[in-house]
Amino acid sequence: MELPLTKDIPADGEMLDLAAYEKAGGYEALRKGLTLAPKEITETVKLSNLRGRGGAGFPTGMKWSFVPMGPSAPRPKYLVANADEMEPGTFKDRLLLEGNPHQLIEGMALAAFALEAEVAYIFIRGEYVVAAERLERAIAEAAAKNYLGTNILGSDRCLQVYIHRSAGRYMCGEETGLLNALEGKRANPRSKPPFPQVSGLWGKPTIVQNVETLSNVPHIIKNGPEWFKSLSRTADGGTKLYGVSGKVKRPGLWELPLGATAREILELAGGMRDGLKMRGFLPGGASTDFLVEEHLDVKLDFNEVQKVGSRLGTGTMIVLDDQTCPVGMVWNLERFFAQESCGWCTPCWSGLSWAARLLGAIEEGKGEPAYLDQLVYITRFVAPGNTYCALAPGAAEPLQSALKYFREDFELHLSEKRCPWRQ
Repeated sequence: MELPLTKDIPADGEMLDLAAYEKAGGYEALRKGLTLAPKEITETVKLSNLRGRGGAGFPTGMKWSFVPMGPSAPRPKYLVANADEMEPGTFKDRLLLEGNPHQLIEGMALAAFALEAEVAYIFIRGEYVVAAERLERAIAEAAAKNYLGTNILGSDRCLQVYIHRSAGRYMCGEETGLLNALEGKRANPRSKPPFPQVSGLWGKPTIVQNVETLSNVPHIIKNGPEWFKSLSRTADGGTKLYGVSGKVKRPGLWELPLGATAREILELAGGMRDGLKMRGFLPGGASTDFLVEEHLDVKLDFNEVQKVGSRLGTGTMIVLDDQTCPVGMVWNLERFFAQESCGWCTPCWSGLSWAARLLGAIEEGKGEPAYLDQLVYITRFVAPGNTYCALAPGAAEPLQSALKYFREDFELHLSEKRCPWRQ
């Protein structure tokens, strides 16, 4: 029997509106932020040990501290919320955007106060139709209460927030490619330096920050950095949205202390479907290295995962089971990355297309033994430092780790001249 919902609690899948958000303490942090100097907000975030939740894990407060401040700083300054979220297997930001958009808006306002920015954009992928509609509604609600706009709550702070619906492409998630797209250009990456904090959108100081990262900011300002750090099992602060997809019983998303293990997340997902066993998992979305059963109890944080040869990434795990072909899985990923390459640098557009062709031949039973050495070469050809951005190095991670952990599967395809998983 279903329990009746109160008028203040939204039904599952519905948006938390302004009244419900305020009842839960929403916009109290914004009021507090209006009493703080920009440097105080930045320092509070720095002390919280909040690291970026978009994949790179760079310390958020430190990133903000690189923005020129004071009356002589270039203006206008910009804040951009990266809501593109086109990483395969990643769906955490969508939950935040659709369920609690006011939390993002309040976080953006506080970040803008810290940066002395008066213009902000939410760069959202075009497919997130429901999220964009709810953001528009939340922005209108916040503006009506003067949480946005000019002279916010009678202060000298001002902030206008705009939604930019992206035309798509994975490349738009890379911060400099995103800035080019926002300017109406092709979404190619920019060479760095200069970094966006100094010369970003239209050549002005800009911070690009992930949705989950910004959604943490109101809680840090309201409750303090020590409280935020106490939520984590690691030296880095806070909780993390962990997700799991694949052939588990209950694919989903959970907020857990930063440093939760893959075993805990799989237990929340109900374990593998009946009759299946786990062979490996990508711990942070499609552009991370495979880990295997021996890594199930490794803390999924920014440092411990790196020690065993992968990355936390977005914290959304993709599980490989023993009835799914690892060669076919990696081929599918590499085809995606090859298609999404912007073509700006040769290692990316050439190397990823080459990898996809080789994997396709192996999966179709037309591969040659030399192809394995060529695939290993490609992972080095597109390694960090050889490309303009992290797209190709990230695409190499599932490939290089599959060759490490599942090489016998590749060799079986070659020896049998077919995919053993196909009937």
